[in-house]
Amino acid sequence: MQNAATHKRRHYFYSFLVGGALPLAYAPLGWFPLAVLMPAVLFWFCWHATPRQAFKLGYLFGMGFFGVGVSWVAVSFYRFGGMGPVLSFAATVLFVLFLALFPAVMAWLSRRYYSTLKKSYYLLLLMPALWVLFEWIRGWILTGFPWLALGYSQTDAPLIGLAPVFGVYGVSWSVAMSASLLVWAVLGRKRQRVQAGVVVLMLWLLAGGLAQIDWSRANGKVLTASLIQGNVPQNIKWRPEQRAPTIELYTRLSRERWDRDVVIWPETALPVYFHQAKSFLENLALEASKKGGATLMVGLPLLAAQDDERYYNALVRVAADAAGKVSIQIYRKHHLVPFGEYIPLKSVLGELLDILRVPMANFSRGAADQPLLEIDSQKVGVSICYEDAFGEEVIRTLPDASLLVNVSNDAWFGDSFAPHQHLQMARMRSIETSRPMLRATNNGISAIIDHHGVVKDSSPQFEVAVLDGKIQPQQGATWYVRLGNAPVLVGLALVLIVCSFAVRQASRERKQTRYAE
Repeated sequence: MQNAATHKRRHYFYSFLVGGALPLAYAPLGWFPLAVLMPAVLFWFCWHATPRQAFKLGYLFGMGFFGVGVSWVAVSFYRFGGMGPVLSFAATVLFVLFLALFPAVMAWLSRRYYSTLKKSYYLLLLMPALWVLFEWIRGWILTGFPWLALGYSQTDAPLIGLAPVFGVYGVSWSVAMSASLLVWAVLGRKRQRVQAGVVVLMLWLLAGGLAQIDWSRANGKVLTASLIQGNVPQNIKWRPEQRAPTIELYTRLSRERWDRDVVIWPETALPVYFHQAKSFLENLALEASKKGGATLMVGLPLLAAQDDERYYNALVRVAADAAGKVSIQIYRKHHLVPFGEYIPLKSVLGELLDILRVPMANFSRGAADQPLLEIDSQKVGVSICYEDAFGEEVIRTLPDASLLVNVSNDAWFGDSFAPHQHLQMARMRSIETSRPMLRATNNGISAIIDHHGVVKDSSPQFEVAVLDGKIQPQQGATWYVRLGNAPVLVGLALVLIVCSFAVRQASRERKQTRYAE
């Protein structure tokens, strides 16, 4: 009895360690096989656990997973949020403890159903489906936190071929299914091991074959682009005395590149409102039209009206034609970051703005459907920072958009995993949509990504840099662009329905056996 209890305690400890190792499957390390192996260990631990034990195992796994994977939130709390070390640590721990509930409830539900299901149902159907279901729930509840979905770890692995068909959640499902098949092979008989091996091989070969398909085709000429990375420190960015040097820096770096098709400044590159910078930007557009004709895209805040307190996180596109006529287009960020750009339940939590001391932290939400911006007659799907984490929102601009533009500010997270993880998510959007992306950031990692999700060139972090490159606009639509997450959600519903019927059938058989006795 004592040995069994010790064995279970070891499982709890190992579950925490295994969860902590899973983030190594993502960028910057990219050890993608861990994305199969680490969930497989959790599935195996839950195999012999009670529902309560499974909840604990899943919770400890989640604490390790998110404790390492999103530890970077502490950087923004402490270095830029004005919170002391104790409060920053407490806020990060609370955030991790909340996120850990998702794998915990997943494990509990899977084991709860397992009490009346056959083991093959439990491993091959239920656990992978519940894993993906709770990833999807995490991606929309409280406006969503889809960070570290299992599929993101596969951007450089064969299973990524499923992304243009089923999106990141489809890739997550294939990874989780591979994990369950691995456990089935270890615990099953010889015949089951062979079956598991064949299914895994077929799954990975199918994904590898889909990766060879070119889901889009070239649309128009190759565009030349320059991404301006000013590397203005976050802690001084909004100081009044920093405005003039910031504007001078971005202007000087851009004037050398008016012969490009587009010059992009990152999210809130200008620490002034649009109406304050409008004349300046129009003059820059006129200057560009005389020296090459570049379109200028600039991130900055935008007042709804000068007598209105509402303001937006915006990307402004400014261009002038040969006749000197200036045209302006504006994209207002739709999906805001909770507690970073707005405060949920402001009437209750409004004082949190004063505690966090985050500048420009009460943005208004832009419309979900906005007119597409243009670069040299090519329509552009724009996202600002956190928005490129939501594939179902990015595809709203498609198939009309022939390229994607993302402007971000990852300076909030310092030298952590976050900028690398964020770039990996941007790559997933290019793979899902078969569209290239221009990604301009304040302090790195700026990148030019082709329609296969390959980073053609990128900037160093924490340096003033200009990333020059070319990009080929694309046309056409992947299955994911046309159907979004619907196929995955339908598949999850079918699995849960099948398992529910199996549970009822098993319960009936058990009752009949009792009556017969």
